[in-house]
Amino acid sequence: MIIGVSSYSFSRLVKNGQMKQIDVIAKAKEMGFDAIEFSTLALPEGKSLPDFAAELRAEADKVGIPIVNYTIGADLLAGSGGDLQKEIDRVKGEVDVAEILGVPGMRHDCSGGRFPDNWQGAKSFDAALPRLAEGCRAISEYAAGKGIKTMIENHGYFCQDSIRVEKLVTAVAYPNFGLLIDMGNFICVDDDPAIAVGRLLPYAFHCHAKDFHLKPGTMPHPGRGWNQSRGGNWWRGAIIGHGNVPVHQCVRILAAKGYQGVLSIEFEGMEDVLTGIAIGQENLRRFVAMAQN
Repeated sequence: MIIGVSSYSFSRLVKNGQMKQIDVIAKAKEMGFDAIEFSTLALPEGKSLPDFAAELRAEADKVGIPIVNYTIGADLLAGSGGDLQKEIDRVKGEVDVAEILGVPGMRHDCSGGRFPDNWQGAKSFDAALPRLAEGCRAISEYAAGKGIKTMIENHGYFCQDSIRVEKLVTAVAYPNFGLLIDMGNFICVDDDPAIAVGRLLPYAFHCHAKDFHLKPGTMPHPGRGWNQSRGGNWWRGAIIGHGNVPVHQCVRILAAKGYQGVLSIEFEGMEDVLTGIAIGQENLRRFVAMAQN
């Protein structure tokens, strides 16, 4: 497997001014990662999205580390004022940015994380599925012409359960469209990560390694840094190997099924960022080595 890191892992350092987003590239190489992916570009003042994407690609070429994925937000239900075609066109513009970055794949959301109020009088995922599939297919068809695979991630509560995600990818039914599997994100909707990874692996174009600390919802709110799952349980980011997500088991499943793609760390813990990423990489590489032997 190719061990990568998401730029999102460094976002705290970028937001507080300790690091520029373009500097993440050299840092990832210095830390020993095989690849890097970018999650939402933090545009420097006065820069356009295409120009900054070209700078990132040039920097990656100079440093000697490939950019393997581009992640953006999208909402095919309520985005662009609820106009599906406008939202599709907007995301197609992001595909153009992905082409400039030189990435083989792009992940976009399919919803804003919850069902829009009074959306066509419906509330269920199945009611929204035809529209979501229509939007995803149109984007993927456009991206196929540029040699870029598109995917959704189990992300955002509304389309996060493995069963819902599988329904969407099979409804799109287009070979250029697949999944970014994030083994940690299933926790947010109380889905068993190992079962979910096993279910979705046949559709995987890309994978994220992520860990969370968990506490049952029968306990009171644990304090700052904790979030609530859809079923009322508590979770917060962890260093890979330190939390409750069965990361090693998920890696074993990937290895057993012959997955040879990118497995990127996405660190969301409260610990020092560089320390958390470094320990996470050590543990992840150890888990991969164990799974492949």
